[in-house]
Amino acid sequence: MKKYYITTLLVSLTVLLAFSFVYDAWTPQAADETLKVGFIYENDGSTPFTYSFMLAQEALERLYPDQVHILSRSNVRASETEEPLRELVKKGCGVIFVNNDSTQVREMAREYPKVTFCQISVGSDASSADPANYHTFSGEIYQGRYVCGVAAGMKLKQLMDSGVIGPDKALVGFVGAFPTAEVISGYTAFLLGVRSVVPNATMKVRYTNTWSSYTKEKAAAEALIREGCAVISQHTNTTGPAVACEEASAFLTVIHVGYNQSMIDLAPSVSLLSTRINWTPYVTGAVGAVLAHRPIEKTVDGAVHGNDMSAGLDKNWVEILELNQSIAAEGTAEKIAQLTEAFRKGSVSVFKGNYTGTNPENPADTIDLNKGYIENEKSSAPSFHYVLDGVIEIEN
Repeated sequence: MKKYYITTLLVSLTVLLAFSFVYDAWTPQAADETLKVGFIYENDGSTPFTYSFMLAQEALERLYPDQVHILSRSNVRASETEEPLRELVKKGCGVIFVNNDSTQVREMAREYPKVTFCQISVGSDASSADPANYHTFSGEIYQGRYVCGVAAGMKLKQLMDSGVIGPDKALVGFVGAFPTAEVISGYTAFLLGVRSVVPNATMKVRYTNTWSSYTKEKAAAEALIREGCAVISQHTNTTGPAVACEEASAFLTVIHVGYNQSMIDLAPSVSLLSTRINWTPYVTGAVGAVLAHRPIEKTVDGAVHGNDMSAGLDKNWVEILELNQSIAAEGTAEKIAQLTEAFRKGSVSVFKGNYTGTNPENPADTIDLNKGYIENEKSSAPSFHYVLDGVIEIEN
């Protein structure tokens, strides 16, 4: 009988200890303490990408003015993330958000199991081998890209119908950082949006091989404009392409579509609209979960992929920013509202049509989009990585 009681007691203690470990992994501080929240930024607020993420920090401060204390570090390269992370942990941060793609964040999560680490999922999928206190997240930005593409297509059609540009000028230029799935998925969705209005539109892509270089991004946009691109968009972190388009507009017709922030103030003659990931729902929701001693993935409203989360226009994780009504084609605002509602209902299939594509890293890996492709089905990280054959040209 004593043996039975001892065994039962040991089992109970084991269960309690296991529960305590998991609980501590995502609830680092007592409820009556101020929660220190750290932010590590790849750039600073002068770049649209980091500025967009900083809006979530500001929203967090407004939502929890007395419960949250913010510590942040800017201009942290992915390869140099470890020390800033250690610094924030030593200063007592219970939650740390990272907006670069450093692989060091996972390792720090393993080393500090009582701290909650939340990292954007760009370039890396969530894995069952990840520590319990490591979380990833991102907006399903392909939706915003597609909507912006439709708006650009409507403007392109207007210019063609009015004779401002010829039918042979249905050429779209795209300034991309790297040939990653994140960038390829984005510019493909954008072009498919354009082609839903102008079926003969094609695209030229120039990579800068850096996320943030005003000079390189501006030069790439200028080259695409010289080659006759009437529409320029981007997946890079500065306003260089917008400025290039504004300067070129003194001599020719070109339209710009931005990313991460509205660029109308910088390029009022050419900037049509922009899209961005709205980081606020996840950031505020994740902190609220920690404060309430609840798992993040059971608290934040979005699609759950293990310890990874995503959402799109339906949950306001993706936003279509200000439309430049002075240059937009008639009916553009109404079309944007219609498409936004359609995405919320799940009735839009973006990666589908009479197209084939080839993986630039493996020519033997191809895809037929007649069957369709569901982006962000299993992860918040974009996964579509095929260049459409005969429709998209990579120039460098």
